[in-house]
Amino acid sequence: MKSAAPKPENLLLNLACNVGAPFAVLTWLSGAHGLGPKGGLLVALAFPVAYGVHDFGKRRRTNFVSVLGFVSVLISGGFGLLKLDGFWFAVKDAAIPAAIGLAVLASMRAKTPLVREMLFNPQVIDVGRVDAALEVRGTRAGFERKLREASWLLAAAFGASAVLNFWLARHILKSPPATEAFNQELGRMHWVSMLVIGVPSMAVMLLALWRLLESLKVLTGLTLDEILNAEPAKK
Repeated sequence: MKSAAPKPENLLLNLACNVGAPFAVLTWLSGAHGLGPKGGLLVALAFPVAYGVHDFGKRRRTNFVSVLGFVSVLISGGFGLLKLDGFWFAVKDAAIPAAIGLAVLASMRAKTPLVREMLFNPQVIDVGRVDAALEVRGTRAGFERKLREASWLLAAAFGASAVLNFWLARHILKSPPATEAFNQELGRMHWVSMLVIGVPSMAVMLLALWRLLESLKVLTGLTLDEILNAEPAKK
């Protein structure tokens, strides 16, 4: 029996908890008449932590990238409590995408490359049907080659993101740590990073997915509708 695909992630809730709420708290509630610099930082970081726990409890699914994002939030909280300056936040923000890019490359020789989790997964693709078609047509080697190409494309995108993250943090985080001004800069960096880095990175991932889907159409002989994992019809 075919297992049910994991429930899709709630994008609006994701953006609200990981971008909107932290930005609002850091910008407007971190002053002396609000939560204070330390309290504001901890409350702001509590939103993405709570979302990560909620999402895992609801979908019972996680991955390497999600875990790194969760760890990044915890590290930010630790840096804030230790009152480390903006340089260390810049190092952390560069290290996370760099680690993902290196993991993508390192996993290319593994039994299950990380690119499969990002692009070739049951949430998007009917993996069983595609695998069967690849075996029947004898095009498995061509498919693996396309996965390697996608891995290099994703690794390059994460590498560029690491460099831009470091530059952005060093450019924005100028105030002393554990101050209202620093929290406001951290909130600004959060949404600016999403626009300047997150959107282009997502565009590269969509490009890699599109290239993979186009290749699958040729390698499997299936149509796009047959390749994509459509939700089962509701009774």
